Amino acid sequence: MSEAKDRSVTARVVTLVALGMSAFHLYTAQFGLFSAMVQRPIHLLFACTLVLLTFPVKRGLAPGRKVGLWLRALDWALIAGVAASLLHIVWTYKSLVARGGAATDTDLWLGGLLIVLVLECTRRVMGPALPIITMVALAYTLWGHYIPGLWGHRWIDLEQLISYQYLTTEGLFTIPLGVSASFIFVFILFGAFLVASGTGEFFIKFANALAGHLRGGPAKVAVLSSATFGSISGSAVANVVSTGSFTIPLMKKIGYRPVFAGAIEAVASTGGQFMPPVMGAAAFIIADMLGVTYLEVCKAALIPAILYFFALLYMVHLEAMRRGLRGLNRSELPDLWQTIKEGGHLLIPAVLLVIFLVQGYSPMKAGLWALGAVVAISWFKASTRMGPRKILVALEKGARGCLEVALACACAGIVIGCVTQSGLGLKFSSLVIQASGGNLLLSLVFVMVASLVLGMGLTTSAAYILTIILAGPVLVDLGVKPLAAHMFVFYYACLSCITPPVALAAFAAAGVAGSHPFPTGFESMRLAIIAYLVPFIFVYHPVLIWQGAWWAILLSAVTALLGCVAIGSALMGFLMERLGIFWRLALAAAAVMLIMPDPTSDLAGAALLAAVFAVKWFQSRGRAEAEA
Repeated sequence: MSEAKDRSVTARVVTLVALGMSAFHLYTAQFGLFSAMVQRPIHLLFACTLVLLTFPVKRGLAPGRKVGLWLRALDWALIAGVAASLLHIVWTYKSLVARGGAATDTDLWLGGLLIVLVLECTRRVMGPALPIITMVALAYTLWGHYIPGLWGHRWIDLEQLISYQYLTTEGLFTIPLGVSASFIFVFILFGAFLVASGTGEFFIKFANALAGHLRGGPAKVAVLSSATFGSISGSAVANVVSTGSFTIPLMKKIGYRPVFAGAIEAVASTGGQFMPPVMGAAAFIIADMLGVTYLEVCKAALIPAILYFFALLYMVHLEAMRRGLRGLNRSELPDLWQTIKEGGHLLIPAVLLVIFLVQGYSPMKAGLWALGAVVAISWFKASTRMGPRKILVALEKGARGCLEVALACACAGIVIGCVTQSGLGLKFSSLVIQASGGNLLLSLVFVMVASLVLGMGLTTSAAYILTIILAGPVLVDLGVKPLAAHMFVFYYACLSCITPPVALAAFAAAGVAGSHPFPTGFESMRLAIIAYLVPFIFVYHPVLIWQGAWWAILLSAVTALLGCVAIGSALMGFLMERLGIFWRLALAAAAVMLIMPDPTSDLAGAALLAAVFAVKWFQSRGRAEAEA
C-alpha cells in the first residue's frame, strides 16, 4: 500500500470513528445515558481508538505522519485489545451483577490489558507525566504493605487490584470518566460548533471594535477575547495560540514589550478556564464531585473571575499610561455596529445555554440544545451558515478535542481507585495535618504547592482531580467549606499554566511573541497576582464565593475591586505618575486590607488608598500647574 493511500485510509477511518463518537454522545444527551458500565466503556473505547489511530507510538512523529508497517499493525492490534476489553464489560455487566462481582479469568486478563492500554494511550496523547503518576499509584497499591507505619496498608494482590479497577465504578470507570462521558463531551462539541460557525472570529472582531481604539487597546482586546473564548475552549495553550496569533502582534505594534504582550495573552487565556459560564467544562467535574448544581459552581467562580480580569485590565491600562501608548486608529478597526450586525446573532447560543442552565435543565440537555441553536442561528447570515460539510467537520473536531480530557479522566480514575482501595485517602488527611501541626494556613500552602506541581505536567482537570482526592478531605477536616476547598485546588491547578518552571501557556505565548520563555512566565505571575491571593481569602471568608448575606457579598465585591486597583498600582508602580517604593508599599498594604472581607480592614484599606490617591492627585496637579 502506498504512503498516500495508507494515510487516506487511516484518515477516513479516523473521520468515521470521530463521527460515530459524536453521534453516540448526541444520542445519549437527548434520550438519556446508558448505565455507567455501558456509557463509560463505550466513551473510552472511542477515545482510545482515536488516540491509537492519530497519535503515533513515537511521540517525536507528528500525528498523521506515516509510520512503519509493523508499527501501524501494532496500532491495530492495540485497538483490537481495547475493543475486546471494553466491549467485554458492555456485554457481560449484567451477568457480573448476577455473580456478585466475582471475577473470572477472562475478566482479569482483559482488565489487566485495559489498564496497560489506557496508560499507553495517555502517554501518546499527553506525554509520560500522568502515566508515571498512575504507575506509582498502582505500585503503591500492590506493594504498599511492605511500607512500615502509617504510610503502609493491608495486603492487596493483583487479582483484587484488577477486579476493583475493571469491574466496579470505583476505579477506572469512576466519577471523572463518567463526567467526561456525559457532560464534558457535549460542551467540547458545543465549542467546536461555535468555532465552526465563526464565533471565535466574531469575539476578536467585536473586542477590537469595542476596545481597540482605547489606550493600550489591543491588550484590552486580548483580555476580553481570551476571557470569552477561553471559557469555551477550556485549554489555556490552545487559546494562546489561536487568539494570541491575532492579539500579540497588535500589542507589539503599538509599543508593548514582547514579554508583556505574551504575558497578557497567557494570563487572559488561563483565566478563561475559571470564567463562567462554561469554565472549560471543569465546572461539571466540580459539581459532580461535590453533588451540587452546576449553577452553584458558576456562582462561586463569578466574583473571583471578575476580580481577576478587572485587575488584569487595570494593569494593562497602567502599563499603557506609563509608556504613553495609544490605541489603534479607528480606520484600522472594524465598525462596532457593523460587526454586531454581521455576527451578533452568534452570541445567541451562548445566551440560550445560560438560560437553559438557570432554568434547571441538565447540563447535557442544555449543551445539546445550545449546540442545535448554533446550527439554526448560523443560517441567519450567509457568511456564518453551517452546511453539511461544516457540521461534519465540527463533529469530527469535537471528538478529537475530547481525547486529552477522556484519557486524563481515565488515568485519574485509576489513581482514585488506588487511593480508595489502599486507604491512603483516609490516612493522608491525618498525615498532612500532623505535618502542618494542624495549622490551616500551612496546610493551604502545602495543597497550593501540590496543585501547582501536578498541574505543570498535566491538564487542569487531571491536576484538579488528583489533588482534590487527596487534599480535599484535609481541608474539610480543618474546617474549610467543601465548595471553597474544591475551588481553592482548582484555581491553583489553572495557575500552573503560567507558573514556572513548566508554564505551558506562558511558554506558548513567548513563542508567538518572540520573547524569552522564563521572563514571560514570571511576568505572567506578576500580572495574575490577584489569582494567587484570592483563593486564600475565600477559604477564610467564603463570602467571595457567594456564601453569605447579599449585602456582605456586594460589600466584599466592591472593596475587593478597590483592592485590585491598589495592588495593580503597587505592582506596576504607577498611579497618575510613577511611584516610589514607599507609595508602592502603602498601596500593597491597602490592597491586602481591602481584599480581606472584613469591615474594619475594609475601612482602613479604603482610607489608606484614598490618602495615597489624594496626595498623588495634588502632587500631579501641582506639577501640571507649574509646567503650565
